Amino acid sequence: MMFKTLSRYLIGKPLANKQLENERIPKWKALPIFSSDALSSVGYGPEQIALVLASVPALELYSYFGPIIIAIIILLAVVALSYAQVVKVNPGGGGSYGIAMKYLGVYPALIAGAALFADYLLTVAVSISSGTEALTSAFPFLMPYHLHIDIAVLLIMMLVNLRGTQEASTVFVWPTYIFIVSMFMTILGGFYQIFVLQIPASTVTAASSSMPMNAFTMLIILRAFANGCSSMTGVEAIANGVTMFKEPQENNAIKTTALMAVILAGMLGGLGYLIIYFHILPVEGYTLLSLLVEEVFSRGFIFYFIQIMMMLILYLAANTAYNGLPPLLSYMAVDGYVPRYFANRGERLNYSNGIELLTLATAILIIAFDGNVEHLISLYAIGVFLSFTIAQSAMVVHWHKSKPRNWQVYAGINGFGAMVTACVVIIVLLTKFIYGAWIIVLLIPVLVKIFLKIHHHYNDVREQLVLTPNEYKTFMHTSLGRSIIVIPIASPTQAVARAIRYAKTISSKEDKIYVVHVYSDEARGLKIQKLWQELEPEIEMIMIQSPYRQLTDPLIDFIKNLRKTINPNDIITVLVPEFETKKLWHRLLHNQSGWILRIRMLQFLDVVVSTVPLKFTR
Repeated sequence: MMFKTLSRYLIGKPLANKQLENERIPKWKALPIFSSDALSSVGYGPEQIALVLASVPALELYSYFGPIIIAIIILLAVVALSYAQVVKVNPGGGGSYGIAMKYLGVYPALIAGAALFADYLLTVAVSISSGTEALTSAFPFLMPYHLHIDIAVLLIMMLVNLRGTQEASTVFVWPTYIFIVSMFMTILGGFYQIFVLQIPASTVTAASSSMPMNAFTMLIILRAFANGCSSMTGVEAIANGVTMFKEPQENNAIKTTALMAVILAGMLGGLGYLIIYFHILPVEGYTLLSLLVEEVFSRGFIFYFIQIMMMLILYLAANTAYNGLPPLLSYMAVDGYVPRYFANRGERLNYSNGIELLTLATAILIIAFDGNVEHLISLYAIGVFLSFTIAQSAMVVHWHKSKPRNWQVYAGINGFGAMVTACVVIIVLLTKFIYGAWIIVLLIPVLVKIFLKIHHHYNDVREQLVLTPNEYKTFMHTSLGRSIIVIPIASPTQAVARAIRYAKTISSKEDKIYVVHVYSDEARGLKIQKLWQELEPEIEMIMIQSPYRQLTDPLIDFIKNLRKTINPNDIITVLVPEFETKKLWHRLLHNQSGWILRIRMLQFLDVVVSTVPLKFTR
């Protein structure tokens, strides 16, 4: 009762099915819910570019920083346009997985699903770790507790999302909009200093790279580009959650995608220009964005306000995954590639099982990498750009099959996008493989194999469970046989008496009841046998000696031998006498032999296992 009350307090009262429509969200709420990941990436995307370029002192950082930012903005426009088309063609949601299953087949769809699964885990891990990094940049004394802060924020995210989409959107909407205003306020503040106050640009040592363009230089530039592409994660989330929008769902999702892309491009371009103009260099212990804000506003109230908003939006970016992965898992569950229960909505009409899985898996990831953003970012981008490539390839197939008006133009856009994002995948693999990308390279095939194993299992179960009318008639006209009841006991108790009474209720004269006592102490065994003969002489007690003090194995051997001696149509029922304690913690004071016995008996497909409970009152 205590746990139920606590659950109601933390998560809220259950919502009825008819309230599902009320859980759908309008565009102005959908933007922060689905786009917080993409928008927050300005907090770490440009910095990851700078960190790679600055790692080679002879390579003039800002000779390449600007072109890389421009390339990412162009790529963002292509991908956003492609996903708007995905929403239009596949309004039922599912994103890359759904469109690939429709036009490319099972394996590409499962690769997309596995890639998105990995990407969403990393989205939460990187977002929360980056948020804590922003917090410790402003308040360095919190640095030793960064891992504790990460896990605490992760649990809060889980609880808020378990309360339902409407409540989560209400909590997260305003911090996201305030963050957007803060970023554009920073950009306008920097532009004011540049174009009105005429503050000169910081001195740059050279107008171009002091290093010759060779294979090593190219590798560094490509790695910086690959790191910067982390700014595009989350673009696909809207296509995964179309069904969460208010009507008209398709139009609202497309408009939200376009608005998100415009805002993100504006922030990347503006902040990138200021970073170059003021020649902001990475400094250990401080984020690049915090240094830029300090340059524009000094270290006063506005600086700390923007740092706090940066921290909040980075934390809230994790919410994109909480609204992207659970719906994706629900689509895959309906198709039978992940456990079916991921398709079920929880008490608050959300996909609570997916939310809990995401939280647990991310906690393991954060702890494994000690919440280090630079290490986690090395795993990033492969999954999301692989899913981008698969989605756009599927769209090319769609346009070729449907051939609507101007289909060649649409196919050309998606084909170009697929080629560019495929190149990004290759670049990321080449430049990040030794830095941790190999983990994702191994993880995706393993996940695909797991998905296929689950699907194969469900197919096997379906084939064995399917029942035709003829099979039903044949089965029911077969001789029913007798009921053989086996009752394992440790000693005669009130729980055993209830089990015997129940056995007599469900049996007839032709049926057979066995009481089985497994003993290791011979004197105690004889005492139990003598007592039983006095209590219930009509029911045979089977005495089984266990020299190794085991309970379940001797009983299982007895049932196996019993099956060989009875008619194949006879049904064996094992009744387990068990007392139920009034308080949950009392269970810890007793052995769990009844529970273990039930688990072990599941391997006997022709044995029915039932519990006869005796409830304690104190």
